[in-house]
Amino acid sequence: MIPKNTICLWYDGTALDAATFYAATFPDSAVTAVHRAPGDYPAGKQGDVLTVEFTVCGIPCLGLNGGPEFKHSEAFSFVIATDDQAETDRLWHAIVANGGQENECGWCKDRWGLSWQITPRVLIEGYTDPDPAVAKRTFEAMMTMRKIDVATIEAARRG
Repeated sequence: MIPKNTICLWYDGTALDAATFYAATFPDSAVTAVHRAPGDYPAGKQGDVLTVEFTVCGIPCLGLNGGPEFKHSEAFSFVIATDDQAETDRLWHAIVANGGQENECGWCKDRWGLSWQITPRVLIEGYTDPDPAVAKRTFEAMMTMRKIDVATIEAARRG
């Protein structure tokens, strides 16, 4: 069944590699179908992988091997809510150690250029706290980090 809404992500011939990595890394993720081009197209030949259907944490995605014209940017990212430091570390390190790069405030980028926000739930709860002082302390602590440190965020929330 074709979902009503699917995120389409553009790759330069590496959609299957990326989808396979995401399926192996994130819970509730899988490669569900691989479709080969029925004819030649600007970025490939008949029989090349054209699209890959996959899910990331239950979100339906389509990887399109469209060629080198379009690159991923930080304007789009996956926000992955984590439950604890161990899950945060595992996902962050999986992305960064596989050719990715670190960024600020819980952001990192995978080797295909796609941005990810590996965000502990305690951080989200902290900066959205109805008490403005708690929200500000949490936010200010986050602004000093790359990978989010759960213990530091919890301490900031407590004051």
